[in-house]
Amino acid sequence: MKSAIWILLLLSISCTRSNQPAIVEVPVLPDRQLNAAFVIVDGTYNTELVAPMDVLQHTAFHTPHGIKVFTVAPTHDTVTTFEGLRLLPDFAMATDSLPAIDFLVVPSAQHSLDTDLTNPALIEFVRTHGRQALYVMSLCDGAFVLAKAGLLDAHVCTTFPADIVRFREAFPQLAEVREQVSFVHDRSAITSAGGARSYEAALYLVEALYGRDVARKVGSGLVIDWNLASVPHYRTPF
Repeated sequence: MKSAIWILLLLSISCTRSNQPAIVEVPVLPDRQLNAAFVIVDGTYNTELVAPMDVLQHTAFHTPHGIKVFTVAPTHDTVTTFEGLRLLPDFAMATDSLPAIDFLVVPSAQHSLDTDLTNPALIEFVRTHGRQALYVMSLCDGAFVLAKAGLLDAHVCTTFPADIVRFREAFPQLAEVREQVSFVHDRSAITSAGGARSYEAALYLVEALYGRDVARKVGSGLVIDWNLASVPHYRTPF
């Protein structure tokens, strides 16, 4: 299934090197339910978790084969976000048998630039499952975790605007870190600037998979007037 989706995706996307690439005209149209795993740790930021989760979860109301979302944390203990929201994880990384992960989503967290990067269990989980997923997506400084796991080597990507210089310095193996974009799509990696822009990266993925009409319906349900052409983004020719 993974190779079939990739073949269709490559046929469906018209790519350019401008910041305003052509809109995806032919969706992949998955023939089964897809799963999106959100990696959560203490200090996860609310917006970078909830925004893409909202978007992906709402596909279930607009297409027969929508996306099932769930959270994965180091343990089953309550995760407290940076803003104080208390979350009960659906799965624990080390102890649970997980559903197949089609999309691995890494929201930013308070320690995405420091102690999360020295957590071997977290990085190994992201590395292993990210390599197996159809897509990996980071929001804001979640890109640091993807890069530490080796999933962005030789990729064009982006991160939170204030941390772009630090990102480049920390990971010289990146092909390029783009500025002044909402998100970057390079092969199986989608990286987002984060914040309110987190909605846009997720809506882009929905449009690539299910088409413009479904993406606009999902956006409408969230009171977002979705139009990919108006969003500053970058997609590599691949």
